[in-house]
Amino acid sequence: MIEPVQLPVPWRDARLTVVVPTYNEAGNLPVLVERLFALPLPGLRVLVADDNSPDGTGEVADKLAIEHPDRVQVVHRAGKEGLGRAYVDGISRALDGGAEYVAQMDADLSHPPEALPGMLGALLSTQAGVVIGSRYVPGGQLDENWPLYRRALSGWANLYVHTLLQVRIRDLTAGFKIWRADALRDIGLDRVQSNGYSFQVEMHYLATKLGHTILEVPIRFEERRDGISKMTTATKIESALMPFKLRAKHRNLG
Repeated sequence: MIEPVQLPVPWRDARLTVVVPTYNEAGNLPVLVERLFALPLPGLRVLVADDNSPDGTGEVADKLAIEHPDRVQVVHRAGKEGLGRAYVDGISRALDGGAEYVAQMDADLSHPPEALPGMLGALLSTQAGVVIGSRYVPGGQLDENWPLYRRALSGWANLYVHTLLQVRIRDLTAGFKIWRADALRDIGLDRVQSNGYSFQVEMHYLATKLGHTILEVPIRFEERRDGISKMTTATKIESALMPFKLRAKHRNLG
């Protein structure tokens, strides 16, 4: 586990909301929240967007909100509508709640919370609209236990999308990042079409088309310790078709 960067005042007091979509993450969520609140970021808040998890993740999130009434908010969604819809809902509520910066991260502990202060520092010290925790820039790492087929799928997906959309990002499918609130408002979440994992690619594409600077910093990506991946055949198909839809819809954007 890396040691979190110590940011100077007032950077460390920034109003940062971490949006965490959940579906069957009852075992991982309390661990994630504990690690987030151990960071030297007193302005950090957590917003959990739960898709009515059958394993009781929503109830676990409610208990965390009772324990940390000023720092945890829970959005209970009707059902499993996909990662993209959960993020649109969660990020919109974070912005409405006054967040200056919004982080995206998975609940499965694959993204190291301890990297957040460094990512926030990189955002605040540059003109970037978003900082990505990247697996594929120099210094980035993949857990040795990550299955070979997942490595191949991730590598192929990045090459495929980069070829079609010509976006200069190494880790186009990355799900760990921090946005400036004004960049998110400029993108306009009402523009977003994706339901599943292609949400990540769509947001990067829109940010690029609108001229926002995107910065990648290296992280170590861990294999999940509990639960199973939510990647389905339907989400893979959506991800494969999305670049063509994006090129057609946003041809004149920016």
